[in-house]
Amino acid sequence: MRTVFRPAVIRITHWINAFAMLCMVSSGMGIYNAHPIFDFSFPPAVTLGGWLGGSTIWHFAVMWLLVGNGLLYLLFGVASGYLGRQMFPVRLGELLRDVRLALAFRLRHESGSYNTIQKALYIAVLLLGVLMVTSGLAIWKPVQFSPLTALFGGFDFARVVHFLGMAAILCFTALHLVMVILVPQTLLSMVTGTSSSNHKRRADRDEKA
Repeated sequence: MRTVFRPAVIRITHWINAFAMLCMVSSGMGIYNAHPIFDFSFPPAVTLGGWLGGSTIWHFAVMWLLVGNGLLYLLFGVASGYLGRQMFPVRLGELLRDVRLALAFRLRHESGSYNTIQKALYIAVLLLGVLMVTSGLAIWKPVQFSPLTALFGGFDFARVVHFLGMAAILCFTALHLVMVILVPQTLLSMVTGTSSSNHKRRADRDEKA
């Protein structure tokens, strides 16, 4: 039996991030609807702000909350060693092994212990966050940040990058929710800070089976 502990800062920033991301995505959908990139629009019921100006106000207001909260998460995670313990190491051989087990529906997940696929996905979503901030700046201030906008291939292409980044984060969120449903102890530890689970390394045995 293993007791899982998640620091209060990690738990608080996690839930603030969930709220901020919900607001950012729904307000971003409202902004998108005003000037669609592709041949579709989002239903007004899932947008936030009611109109372009309202969606823009929400988007930029929550942006500061999201960036500040993200920086607090990263600073605490690095300084405390939490991120290092949870996210690393990520070895290619172990990643390929876990992908193979996942495809065979034999990959185990234990609360408090990330498998290599989870580690890679969490690192990827953190990098996606950086991409979203930089592409957002390129769209928000294309003149003031003209070198950044040019780096993304111009204003129009920066919008495409920003949109695709949002889509990737939504896919990650959907997968994350599925994992929570499959392993509800992870939700408990993120609410209370602790949970107990049987923690066994079965990957090698599964691979040999």
